[in-house]
This record gives sequence, structure tokens and C-alpha cells, in this order.
Amino acid sequence: MASEHAAVVLAAGLSRRLGRPKQLLRRDGVSLLRHALDAVLATAPLRVVAVLSADMPALERELDGLPVERCVNAAPQTGIAGSLQRAAAALADHAGPTLIVGVDQIHLRRAHLDALLAVGGEGDVASGYGPAFGLPARVGAVTLRRAAELSGDAGFRSLWSRSGASPRRVEAPELAFDLDTPDALATAIAAGWIDR
Repeated sequence: MASEHAAVVLAAGLSRRLGRPKQLLRRDGVSLLRHALDAVLATAPLRVVAVLSADMPALERELDGLPVERCVNAAPQTGIAGSLQRAAAALADHAGPTLIVGVDQIHLRRAHLDALLAVGGEGDVASGYGPAFGLPARVGAVTLRRAAELSGDAGFRSLWSRSGASPRRVEAPELAFDLDTPDALATAIAAGWIDR
């Protein structure tokens, strides 16, 4: 069966708490941005949109040779909402589901993305890790269009909370690790998850 989904890789974050671009950290010699793109591309999406920051040309180079549309979030300091809005605008004519993926989940694998896509029926599907849930997620076209309602660091989880319509979940406890601080990076390097 032909793919009907699109995909978005959110890579415009400024990594303020970490102090360096997490998108360019490497795992097994591959940047986290490229790792996320490779996982997404392996699901055979109709289109892939990468949302980047305007002032990080090194991120552009990570996309060289890939069938990926570049989309710039000119104000990444305003939070994830702006990136989701840019992605939604780029995919305004896409009527099917969309995978939304970040770059900082170092244990992301294609198999998990396939599992999100395999959940039957329409509606949104999020990754579950313990009591929390969020990205990666599969969202329907209606949810993607509602990105216009978001602001700041509020992602689709805020829409789901307001509407009382929780997404279905595919559990992935390994994705709970949060690579946002120097201490978390040190832990990841010590564990061999991130290259030294």
C-alpha cells in the first residue's frame, strides 16, 4: 500500500539550556538531525519538511542530498509553536496524516515511527513514556491546521488538553530521556549514546 503520510522534523530549537546545538550532536558519527531525518525517510513519506533556524547554516548542510523541503522558522526563540505553524503552512495542501518528530530523542528508531503509523483509524497518536506523552506523534490534517492556535512552547499536547480528546498512545519508554542540559549530555556520552 502506498504511503499517505507526510513528515515534519522540528530542528529550529536554540538549545539554550544545553549551550550548544543539539541538532549537531553526533551518535555513531551521524548528527541527531540526520538521525531523525533518516528514520523519517525510512517510513517512505510523501513529503518531508525540516523546520530549521535561519541563522544555523550547518543545519542546512546536514540536509544535502536528501529529498527534504527546508522551512525556516525566523523566530525560533518564540518556541515550538512557531515551528509547528511553519510546518502546517508548508503542508497546507496535505490531507493525510503527518508524523511530527523532534531531533533530541536519541533512542528514536524507525520501528517506533512505523508503529505510530500502523495504529488503525483516523485521529492523533502520540508516543507514551511513563505518565507523559508527546513527540513523535502522528497527527491528522485537522490537528495540523490547528497549529495556528498555538503559542510559545505549547505544542499539540496543549490542544489535546483543551479539547479533552487525548490521542491514542504507542508506548516508547526509551524516548523519555531528555537531552536538554549539560548534565543530560554528560550522561548520554558516558552511556555511549552520544559520541564524545
